Amino acid sequence: MHELSIAMNIVEIASEQAKINNLSAIDEIEIEVGELSGVEIDALKFVMEIAKKETILENSKTIFTLIPGLARCLICSKEFLTDSFFSQCPECKQFNFQIIQGQELRVKSLNVF
Repeated sequence: MHELSIAMNIVEIASEQAKINNLSAIDEIEIEVGELSGVEIDALKFVMEIAKKETILENSKTIFTLIPGLARCLICSKEFLTDSFFSQCPECKQFNFQIIQGQELRVKSLNVF
């Protein structure tokens, strides 16, 4: 389960930023997960609660945002939603496209109230 190592890296990123900014606690962390990132969001939610224990994020709220897959056809330039790397352009029916959104995995923000 690579989601555990991802969760631990997220906690590390948050801890480093807290140290840089002299924070003693983080109230909320926002994480964006692309639909095509290969990360199972439910598994990440589960392991984040484990990874947060006894860290600066222990009492924080974690907000996950799923970023949909978006592709652009390299033949007709049509942009379309996709949940697969093997989609067909709905306009010209070709399989030649570039993913332009949905592979993200990032800490969007750390919030202190």
